[in-house]
Amino acid sequence: MAGKRVLLPYGLSLPAAAVLTVFMTAPLVMVLLLSFNSFTMATGIQPGFKLANYIEVLGDSYFHTIFGRTFLLALWVTGISILIGAPEAYVIHRMRPPWRSIFLLVILGPLLVSVIVRTLGWAVLLGRGGMVNTVLVKLGVLERPMEFMYSFTGMTVALVHVLVPFMVLSVWTSLRRLDPAVEAAGLSLGASQWTVLRRIVLPQAVPGILAGSLIVFTLAASAFATPAIVGGRRLKVAAMAAYDEFLNSQNWPLGAAIVVVLLVAMVAIVMIYNRLVERRFKQVFQ
Repeated sequence: MAGKRVLLPYGLSLPAAAVLTVFMTAPLVMVLLLSFNSFTMATGIQPGFKLANYIEVLGDSYFHTIFGRTFLLALWVTGISILIGAPEAYVIHRMRPPWRSIFLLVILGPLLVSVIVRTLGWAVLLGRGGMVNTVLVKLGVLERPMEFMYSFTGMTVALVHVLVPFMVLSVWTSLRRLDPAVEAAGLSLGASQWTVLRRIVLPQAVPGILAGSLIVFTLAASAFATPAIVGGRRLKVAAMAAYDEFLNSQNWPLGAAIVVVLLVAMVAIVMIYNRLVERRFKQVFQ
């Protein structure tokens, strides 16, 4: 009887494990195997087990630039999302119904629209004749329209708009465990507002900040549509490079190698970040 109870959770998880294996693990394994094949324009894809694609990706300065730009963009977007999303989540946490529900709906609203539609909207706003340049010129901030499109700044702005709701939701979910009476008690006992924020609110928000930053970083590093539309061909990221190899050059093995390197790098960065940052915050708040 005890043995059946031990095996019951595993039996209940078998359908989900099977679906995960078929629809996620199997494609990744196929991409991994494809990355070891070779390719020439004359013969096409040739089966085999060669490291030539990985040597090219890891040894070519062209790919170094692409991966450096990809992770720099992801870090920049993550940092800005934390600066915007964490305070916004705290403000929403302090709101009372029905304003809290209204502002949550405002934040979730963009997620209901296709990412391509949102990015095209930013392409219109950031153009030389767009609203952003027009307002900045009329206010005297700029003497002439600035080229936001096909720039690192434009990609950052568009990606932050797309991804900051994930940060807000993650931090707000963590703050829901915080009782406002605890903050009031700290203030009544003579603590300053800054001390209450640092010693009471921030420790509760840290798990949400960690989770949200991981989500934003991975989504930004693997983004394709937004960098392709706003950044264009001049500022390629890793996802665009893989797309070009698959569909333009028809070099599927090299494209698969780019995908594998991107995936491994993202997993390594996420694991190191999670361990180091979480340990650091534990030391600070203990």
